[in-house]
This record gives sequence, C-alpha cells and structure tokens, in this order.
Amino acid sequence: MKKFLWSLFEMIETVAIAVVAVLLVRSFVTQPFLVSGASMEPTFNNGNYLLIDELTYNFRPPERGEVIVFRYPNDTSTYFIKRVIGLPGETVIITQGTVSVKNQHGVEVLREPYVMGQATSPNMQRTLGKGEYFVMGDNRNFSFDSRSWGPVPSKDIVGMVRFRLWPLNEAMAFSAPRYSP
Repeated sequence: MKKFLWSLFEMIETVAIAVVAVLLVRSFVTQPFLVSGASMEPTFNNGNYLLIDELTYNFRPPERGEVIVFRYPNDTSTYFIKRVIGLPGETVIITQGTVSVKNQHGVEVLREPYVMGQATSPNMQRTLGKGEYFVMGDNRNFSFDSRSWGPVPSKDIVGMVRFRLWPLNEAMAFSAPRYSP
C-alpha cells in the first residue's frame, strides 16, 4: 500500500508541475490566438490558429512589418491582429494606395508584397506620437485599422505573431519583412 501511495504522490506531483509550467508559459511567454475575419489575408486566413510571443516586447519595441495582436483602443476587451506600418515619431503618408513613411532618414515608400490587391484607401497623412504605432491589415480594402480609428498605444500591444499552428499544412514561423530597397 505504501508503494502505491508513493507512486500516486509522484504522479500528482508531476501533473501539478506540468500544470504550473503551462500556466506560467501561457500567462507570461506565449498565448494562442484564433484569426477571425479576412483583414489579414493572404498572410492569415479566418480560422488560422497562431501562437503570440508576449515576451519579446518587454526587451525591445515593435518593428515595422511585424504582425502584432493588440487590444482595440476603443474597446480593450476586443483583440485585433494587424501589421505594424508606422513607428513612434514617424509620419505615415498614404497616396493613391501607396504607403510611405517619413522619419529622420527621409521618406521611404514601402514595398509591400504581402498586401492583397490594390488598396483603395483615401489619401491621408498621420504623424505618430511617443509610444504610438500605425497598423494596417494586409487585405487593405477589407481592414478596419489605424486609417479608421488612429494609432495603437504601446500599452495595448499584447505581442507578435511567431507561429501558425493551424491548419497543419500551413504551419510555419513568421518574422518581419525587410523593407530596404
């Protein structure tokens, strides 16, 4: 009987350690995210299951081109997924669907091979303040983003997309595109 109780104790201890480890990772390192909608097509489709890295932005700020998950600024109980286009202190300029960014290095027209179709958004210009990010969906004609409601404050950013886990035939890791000519 003593051997049985000792084995049971070891099994309970192993399960408890595993549960605590999963809870810690889920709370502070990574969390799952289910894509809902078409705003990020063709990069992510409705129903894709992603893993979000919540740790990296504790050590560095978001970079242009990274796909992030954040709390919608007008309702922080809602989560969105979009691509970072403009960084703090920059001016985002949209002219006839072409996106440019003006910063201390000059004006750079972004080459965006991930964008679906030709964007028909109205011309606009937006200068970002400290801790503000301009985000847009890859499916520009069907994306509710910073063009409509303004920049995302850094405090609302949850993390960046690192992996697509579902569907299995499309499972892969993600990184930010390079914009330099």
